[in-house]
Amino acid sequence: MSKKALKYSDAIEELNAILDDLQSERIDVDEVSDKVKRATELIKLCREKIEQTELEVRKIVKEFEKDLKEE
Repeated sequence: MSKKALKYSDAIEELNAILDDLQSERIDVDEVSDKVKRATELIKLCREKIEQTELEVRKIVKEFEKDLKEE
């Protein structure tokens, strides 16, 4: 799945599944590094999405405040 196509909620859900796997005995030792690598990718994606959303919200608020001042 491409990085941009993955929704934040889906990334969080996958992270939770990885965490569950890592905390249980279901995971094979050979899979641990792959799971940790994927978790790192998902965390980076979530951070980027949060940062982008924060920038968008700040822009909207700034435009809203500008409109209020013009009224």
